[in-house]
Amino acid sequence: MDPAGTARGERRYRFLVAGYSLSSYGTFLNMVALNLFVYETTGRALAMGLFMAVRLGSGFLAGLAAGGLLARFTAKSLMLWTNVAQAAVMLLLVFAPEGMRTAALMAVSVVVGACGTLFMVSLRSSIPEMVGDERRSWANSLSITGRSLAMVAGFASAGVVVSLVGYTAAFVVDMATFVVCAVTVALLPIAGGGGGKDARPESEGDSGGRTQESERRTGRRRMPGAFLRSAAAPGLGLMVVLRGADAFGSSSHNAALPVYSAGLDASHPAVFVSAFWCLWALGNVVAQQLIQRYIKRTGRAVGAPGFGYGTCLMSGAFILAFAGFPSAATAVIALVAGAADGLTEVSYTSHLQTLPAELRGHAFGLSATVENLGFGVGMILVAAALDSHRPLTVVAWSHGVAIVIAVVFLIRVTGARRRDRFPVSRSGADRGGQVR
Repeated sequence: MDPAGTARGERRYRFLVAGYSLSSYGTFLNMVALNLFVYETTGRALAMGLFMAVRLGSGFLAGLAAGGLLARFTAKSLMLWTNVAQAAVMLLLVFAPEGMRTAALMAVSVVVGACGTLFMVSLRSSIPEMVGDERRSWANSLSITGRSLAMVAGFASAGVVVSLVGYTAAFVVDMATFVVCAVTVALLPIAGGGGGKDARPESEGDSGGRTQESERRTGRRRMPGAFLRSAAAPGLGLMVVLRGADAFGSSSHNAALPVYSAGLDASHPAVFVSAFWCLWALGNVVAQQLIQRYIKRTGRAVGAPGFGYGTCLMSGAFILAFAGFPSAATAVIALVAGAADGLTEVSYTSHLQTLPAELRGHAFGLSATVENLGFGVGMILVAAALDSHRPLTVVAWSHGVAIVIAVVFLIRVTGARRRDRFPVSRSGADRGGQVR
């Protein structure tokens, strides 16, 4: 990509990230508001678990279908219509009559879960086409920063918004953020990307058009094969397994934080949770800035080893967060956890974006499927374990699994790099001194 094209691509991408960050704020705001609304509407705590299970299940299925959809449609069209669909279903919830609210809530759960996954897969798989391969890490870092800030703002303001103006206002705000994000996508003059039908250059002419038409006709039949080929890409299988273990560990600290916080201060259980996530987000944002400076100074992207080291550091920090250290030490631990989480996100996403365009969408779809599975299974197991075990024990076991897999991953990555640097066969050199 030429310098002028790179500059244009970066401006457009910043515009998209602004809309994405705003919609992320609405998503995190409604994570709190919807769970409270579900409980108030049904009067049963079990309904909240069912709502989350349906949401995760929809995301799981969407991950399976994402690669095939990106092979048939442009990434831009998927990003646009997933936001439109989420805005529409929130509008449905706002105007749902009393007797239809439970059905409307289930519709929200399905649509938000599926469309959230499809949007994320489409965005991440199309970044190389939007900003160029050399700016992948910068683009990933920028979107992660926006999402982290949105998460803190959404969680922090949810209680205030619901308390002051009610559930309906929270749903309207969420709907508006999806509309704004859809507008930012619609105004982007980008091709499809991500292995979609517009990913090829126009210079391919009629032959390219015939190939694209053929791919659209056979995309559904080829999807399982492409999905399996993406899983078989060198090193990707273990990397995705580690991502699933990371999601499993994440379920443990998400479930254990409220329990641990209530044990610290039963009269104000939200204080520790809010402070922890604010510090986590601050660490994440600082890490993104450092990563961007590192890339600018060295010209090198954060590679696959960063994902393994970051996972070890992040999991270790989350375990220590429940160890009962003084407040100052726990604050530092939360910052480290956020910074390590930011490193893993950038390195993992950037590595998957190095795959060929025709496999990239399937790889991100596979990753989203495994992440939703790991988090969903983790929430079930962790919730049961917290009834009889301390939060520290549950989190240590859950994140311990991720650390073990991360160590195996790092051994494999470093071994492969060593072989690449010293590709000498065991038979040694021949008599003429040449390596066989």
